[in-house]
Amino acid sequence: MTAAQPLHAVLGSGPAGTALARELVRRGHPVRLVDRSGSGPALEGVERHAADVATPEGARAAMAGAAVVYHCVNVGYHLQVEVMPKIQDAVLAAAEAEGARLVVLDTLYPYGETHGAVMTEDSPWNATTRKGRMRAELDARYLAAHREGRLPVVLGRSADFVGPGVLNSTLGGAVFPAALTGQPVPALGDIDLPHSYTYIEDVAAGLATLGEHPDADGRVWHLPTAPARSTREILALVEQRTCRTVDLTVIAEPRPFGPFDETFMAEYAEMFYQHTEPQILDSSAIEKAYGLTPTPLETALDATLAWYGEFLAARP
Repeated sequence: MTAAQPLHAVLGSGPAGTALARELVRRGHPVRLVDRSGSGPALEGVERHAADVATPEGARAAMAGAAVVYHCVNVGYHLQVEVMPKIQDAVLAAAEAEGARLVVLDTLYPYGETHGAVMTEDSPWNATTRKGRMRAELDARYLAAHREGRLPVVLGRSADFVGPGVLNSTLGGAVFPAALTGQPVPALGDIDLPHSYTYIEDVAAGLATLGEHPDADGRVWHLPTAPARSTREILALVEQRTCRTVDLTVIAEPRPFGPFDETFMAEYAEMFYQHTEPQILDSSAIEKAYGLTPTPLETALDATLAWYGEFLAARP
């Protein structure tokens, strides 16, 4: 590995990590994609690596030789409060020992209930839920590690994902297969409220950009996100593209539906406020600083529906 081509290590091979690995390769970076199995479809230019980054030794092995590390690891929803702090401990220590920059994929949970206020990077962290407080505590520790000079850290916050490969999102595996096959399509909460979704390719582009710009370090950035639309508007766009009427089922309160079972929804109940008040994300800071433009929602839906069509066709 030459100095002109530093290794970028992506921890986590879910939709965000996989999209990021592809984006980094497109930008000319050597890439290592890490998960616990090290398996999965071959990705051109990507080295797959097996490691458990929740352990000190696994995290060190995952990051060996890396100049930039992207933390895109997540765990089962019901395990997050217990497990994510352990992963943070291992990742921070390993990145510090390696002398790597750390780019963290983050959520909007630290803001808590906003009562419809637009979320900017200056919004207060008012989380009151278990998972929201946990995320806020993690983020405070990441930023403290940067301030203390332990290692360079930058955080990229995303709204709910949408896009190819995104299954476990409220605009994902419970929605698109049903819309394409004429089955009931669930929609959460008040479907006339604006709700931001971040296209998975924009997540990748935003994180890769932060990884390439050390001047971004030491703060939170909102990843490029198209203007918020209501669920009703989004589903109308889906109807136009599928030439099918969406058989809408409104989920007014937390209960199991589609791929989200009772265990998940029991944990998600405390976060349901995200569907009973507007969720509006402002990403203008990163757009202006680095010339990024969010993908229009219409384009994101076209790509997502095409991917789900192929996904359904490949199923037995």
